[in-house]
Amino acid sequence: MFEALTGTGLAASAGLNAYIPMLVVGLLGRYSDLITLPAGWRWLTNGWVVLILLALLAVEVVADKVPALDSVNDVVQTVVRPTSGGLVFGASSVSQTATVTDPSAFFRSSQWVPIAVGVVIALGVHGLKATARPVANVATAGVAAPVISTVEDVVSTVLSLVAVILPILVLVGLVFLALGFRWLFRRRAARRARRRAVAEQRRAR
Repeated sequence: MFEALTGTGLAASAGLNAYIPMLVVGLLGRYSDLITLPAGWRWLTNGWVVLILLALLAVEVVADKVPALDSVNDVVQTVVRPTSGGLVFGASSVSQTATVTDPSAFFRSSQWVPIAVGVVIALGVHGLKATARPVANVATAGVAAPVISTVEDVVSTVLSLVAVILPILVLVGLVFLALGFRWLFRRRAARRARRRAVAEQRRAR
């Protein structure tokens, strides 16, 4: 169960930022005992891989904070984020962590299952993010873009760390993430309702 929660947290994190959970897994696997990757996934701890991920993260952090450019970035990330989600779910499901000392035999024998699940989870979160961001940009004339992007990066980082160290808290993180998206979509609905009301008033005149 805990390995599933770890994978879910990392995959959801990848839906917000593709590179943060991969870096968390790679850095913790390289410099700590909090996660021990099996041989097939140790490439994530390779120094060159970590440097490349850091460079890609830097580009992502900048692009995601510029209004309009963030929407273009979301289109590009439609492939990258689900791929990252599949990779981190696959890697974590067969790894020993601070909580999981005996990864599930089911995942070890069916390695495509956690990868597929991770792709679906990350794609779902990415879809919500890509849909919600333009709503916030329009509502605030783009002013909120860097703030929301920074919050997403922080959430992605915290969720990734929690997923590895204390996966039971992933459930709490997912609830807050869902509430955040719900708030944005309710604001969009309210904005559309106001626009319709104004339009109807103008037609009545």
